[in-house]
Amino acid sequence: MVIGGAGLIGCNLVRALNTRGYTNIVIADHLNHPDKQKNLDALEYAEFLDKSEFRTRFLSGGQRPVTTVFHLGACSATTETNADYLNDNNLLYTQQLCEWALANEARFIYASSAATYGEGEQGYNDDDTVTPQLKPLNLYGKSKQDFDLWAMDKGLLSQIVGLKYFNVYGPHEDHKGEMRSVVNKAYRQILDTGKLQLFRSHRDNYEDGKQERDFVYVKDAVATTLYFHDHPEVSGLFNCGTGTARTWLDLAHAIFAAMGREPDIEFIDMPISIRDKYQYHTLADVKKLHAAGCTAPFTPVEEAIRDYVQNYLEKQ
Repeated sequence: MVIGGAGLIGCNLVRALNTRGYTNIVIADHLNHPDKQKNLDALEYAEFLDKSEFRTRFLSGGQRPVTTVFHLGACSATTETNADYLNDNNLLYTQQLCEWALANEARFIYASSAATYGEGEQGYNDDDTVTPQLKPLNLYGKSKQDFDLWAMDKGLLSQIVGLKYFNVYGPHEDHKGEMRSVVNKAYRQILDTGKLQLFRSHRDNYEDGKQERDFVYVKDAVATTLYFHDHPEVSGLFNCGTGTARTWLDLAHAIFAAMGREPDIEFIDMPISIRDKYQYHTLADVKKLHAAGCTAPFTPVEEAIRDYVQNYLEKQ
């Protein structure tokens, strides 16, 4: 069962499951964008349900049990300001689904987020002693943090897996609108204008374009997710990141190189509305992930962007 199966990580996960021979898959999502339907078109699955219909079904006892629930569905907009909506859609829905999965002896693997780390005052350590101290910068991050804390308080982290995905990018993210990765936006901007705009730094200790992120190619995010599917003996809350911070300039140069163009970068002011909620540095601490046995290397930014641009974006 893949909740959010028409989304970026979700549809790539279903595709990976199909490659393994799995087709008896229930997908739940909300098709509020035509590109979400396109994400589903090449996939093999047994049933699709709207997220509301699915919620009614499992709460009423009408959903047959499954072996694994991948819960990747959420409102991921960091600019969302409706706290009641996020509390219901991201927190309560996940709580209800988690309880249903455990009651039916299903493996439960869910998406947390690196947005829970906020400014990174406590670092980016996924240790259980650090998690309660985190202070997300936006309501989206808070909704993810609230579920992590609920699962911890209930003693469920010994039974389930939460993955704190860092900055995931890759094929099949067109439906995300303003929440698309910079790689996706940049490709189209460069095609249209020949140049790329990046946010200027508004902090003295960061040069323009030197803000840092832990960029994760979606294929690596899927591989990490499937590791925990394959190892049901491992549970807990884990970072899903490369363990390497790269700058926006690194990303920009990789995009221009993949497109066979010389870099032409323009710096613009960051909107005031997001300046005090902007993360200048993220970097996954991957010691816990590696200790759990998940040690496969992540794809370097240059290689991943070349694959994304040349094998997907240029062929659309």
